[in-house]
Amino acid sequence: MQTEHERGAAPAPPPRGRRGRRTVLVASALIVVAAVAVVGALGLGGDGAEGGSAAPPRSGSTVPVTRATLTERTTVDGQLGYGTEIPLPVKSTGTVTWLPAEGRTVERGGTLLRVDDRPVVLLYGTLPMYRDLGLTTGTQQGTRQDAGTEQDARGTGDQGRTDDTSGAPAPSGSPTPGGAGAGAGGTEGTLRGMDVLQFESNLAALGYTGFTVDEKFTDLTARAVKRWQASLGLPRTGTVGVGDVVYSAGKVRIGHAGARLGSAVTEDVLTYTGTSRKVVVNASAAEDSWAVRGAAVTIGLPDGTSVKGEVASVGKKATAPEEGGGDGGSEAPTVPVTITIKDQKAVGRLESAPVTVEYVGRERADVLTVPVAALVALAEGGHGLETADGRFVAVRTGLFADGRVEVSGSAVREGMKVRIPE
Repeated sequence: MQTEHERGAAPAPPPRGRRGRRTVLVASALIVVAAVAVVGALGLGGDGAEGGSAAPPRSGSTVPVTRATLTERTTVDGQLGYGTEIPLPVKSTGTVTWLPAEGRTVERGGTLLRVDDRPVVLLYGTLPMYRDLGLTTGTQQGTRQDAGTEQDARGTGDQGRTDDTSGAPAPSGSPTPGGAGAGAGGTEGTLRGMDVLQFESNLAALGYTGFTVDEKFTDLTARAVKRWQASLGLPRTGTVGVGDVVYSAGKVRIGHAGARLGSAVTEDVLTYTGTSRKVVVNASAAEDSWAVRGAAVTIGLPDGTSVKGEVASVGKKATAPEEGGGDGGSEAPTVPVTITIKDQKAVGRLESAPVTVEYVGRERADVLTVPVAALVALAEGGHGLETADGRFVAVRTGLFADGRVEVSGSAVREGMKVRIPE
């Protein structure tokens, strides 16, 4: 009996694995060829030196190499508001009987708060109130600048003396009120000083005139003070106590209260800010070279508009960021930078909002530039440009700004056409 082999049966087909390997080898060869073709078309590899290498031109627009000034602009976050609140220098002693609402604006002659139901009035000036102001008879408690002869420092007592118009007891420790008829209490003197000039300037600005605005507190000044005191509902003593007024450079915006009604006056009884909106930036202490007083910046508002600003002050103390804040990364210490806004109307009604602040950093003048999109990566490393005829030239890059980049190299010249790859 014949076996299948002896009967001439057809040989078995080759294993399928060999055909599969053959197919993979052919496909790999095609990929290598395609890769070589791509490299040749891009002009990569080979001689990629300054002179470049030739390759068939590719599609894409061409632009000239231009000479210009590049300016680096950086944007940081800021907070729009009225600035840092500071305590009012209130020197009254007693019980707080009235406080203004937070956010209220107080102008010259306005009441800041009431202590023992007496108003503490805002006046404008830079010299703080440091003594009582009034007429003197024989002695002046505190600093006395007297053009007359030296007076007896023992002074006269004020036990039992009363106001010359209202009959109310005069405040203890205040200069004896007087006038043309000071009486037998001693020789009348004249209080002098820059604080007198500052106070008289405010008194006249409020409409209480009839005296000469100078450095002398005279009987005519005292008469104007009495009229002012009558308008405030105060006893007409003609004397201004050290706690009766508070000076500031201009009108103020009331901040938060540090005391409650019925509590004693403290150093932080009331805080205030200016009335102009400004921006505060917590700038990195390591990168605050832009923050120079007078430097111009651009402030981006939440509605997409922008206003001009100017650096007004830079903090001198760096503060470490609070633990647990930010995105978990290590943050550098910061310094507060205050930026003023000249055109307050341009801010609209915004009183508080997150904003952006754009400032000018580095600047490179009169350099060769191209659009950043014109840069290509060279196979041998670094960057290059493709010329209009398909050559690739190596370049050195400098400052990147406003979508352009500074380029230099022996094969780069002004006006040279380079291609922007599609």
